Amino acid sequence: MTPRAASPVEHPVRSRRRALLVAGIAVAVVLSAAVAVIVATRPLGPDPRTPHPGMALTVVAGTQAADAAATATPGSPEQAAAAYLAARPTAAWLTPEEYGVDAVQARVEALVAQARAQAAALTIVVYGLPGRDCRQYSAGGLAPDAYREWTRRIARGAAGASDLPLLIVLEPDSLAQAPQCGNVADRVAQLRGAVDELSGSGASIYLDGGHSNWLPADQMADLLRQAGVERVRGFATNVSNYNLFADEAAYAHRISELLGGAHAVIDTSRSGAGSDGQWCNPSGRRVGDAGGSTGDEVIDVNLWIKAPGESDGTCNGGPAAGAWWPQSAVELTRDVIP
Repeated sequence: MTPRAASPVEHPVRSRRRALLVAGIAVAVVLSAAVAVIVATRPLGPDPRTPHPGMALTVVAGTQAADAAATATPGSPEQAAAAYLAARPTAAWLTPEEYGVDAVQARVEALVAQARAQAAALTIVVYGLPGRDCRQYSAGGLAPDAYREWTRRIARGAAGASDLPLLIVLEPDSLAQAPQCGNVADRVAQLRGAVDELSGSGASIYLDGGHSNWLPADQMADLLRQAGVERVRGFATNVSNYNLFADEAAYAHRISELLGGAHAVIDTSRSGAGSDGQWCNPSGRRVGDAGGSTGDEVIDVNLWIKAPGESDGTCNGGPAAGAWWPQSAVELTRDVIP
């Protein structure tokens, strides 16, 4: 029988080093696991493209206000008002009458280039759905197939803004107006189709949310739900209207609550004096809080969506809808221009 070899005796210094090495590895593993947990559970910072108060907003070049400032009599109230409004960040409106299917993509790309040069967020209003404005002052729009292609090309142009905050206000008045026009089903289908096309652009999209003096919050929330508000950022209120911000904020919060937390933007371009109940070129109105100046957990940011100085329609002495009206510009800015 072969005798078993004696077990070697390990050197005490090497044994101690090995023990320290093993302990060190164990500590490192524990620390790595702890860091992984911290990283996994640490809340991420806000998306820099998410709209928020204080964000820089694009001052669009070549607006009607800018043209009026350049052509009005120097030193006149009309020139001062136009120059003031031209310098304020205001949404750019896309209509098929001005930028048709073949021109709208290039227009969006040009707007994105302006926003990038200013390192600012860009707000675009898409306003061209079939049967727009229910045959009223801003009547127009495209046929259904053309509208789908038009919004598709808007999305292509907007895709170039992947590094910028881009806000799209989709079809003002469309949903709030639908019950009185008797075309809720058509409007819902049109808006859903537009969202299909525009959502791939990465923009923050806001559906028409009417305003606080139009439809009750529960009815507006139901219309937004039908139009697929859960697929977009939220809804816009007070577009082209005059209601005080506080009234619109309360309305937006109520709708958001009914929808489970949808976000909102509010138009404050002409809200400075509140509403007298008229919506078409009422007298005595004033510009409101500057765009980008306020918001909360529901209201992403306030914006100037309607361009102050542009007419609501041929009512109360105004020119055609969307046309520059010098007298309105002067009145709206009366309290902000010395």
